[in-house]
Amino acid sequence: MYGNADVVSERHRHRYEVNPEKVDTIHDAGLKFVGRDETGTRMEVAELPRSQHPYYVGCQYHPEFKSRPLNPSPPFHGLLLAACGMLDDYVAGLKK
Repeated sequence: MYGNADVVSERHRHRYEVNPEKVDTIHDAGLKFVGRDETGTRMEVAELPRSQHPYYVGCQYHPEFKSRPLNPSPPFHGLLLAACGMLDDYVAGLKK
């Protein structure tokens, strides 16, 4: 949803974190940690594969801070695309 960006800058506060000792166990069970902080130790974004759920994304940051009515943040945009059955086409366009 972020156009294959290597770095994403979002506003957030950490109140809860994934126990680093449990990351591999959780990841191996199916929840994929697809975004980490700059040190690689703090989990920032997790998702389930599309084969398990049409759009299951969790993030530590607050996507509402960058959302605008005609320019939603990527997590919200992805949710709307998935709800309308348009996510696959959108993601395919990002890969081009």
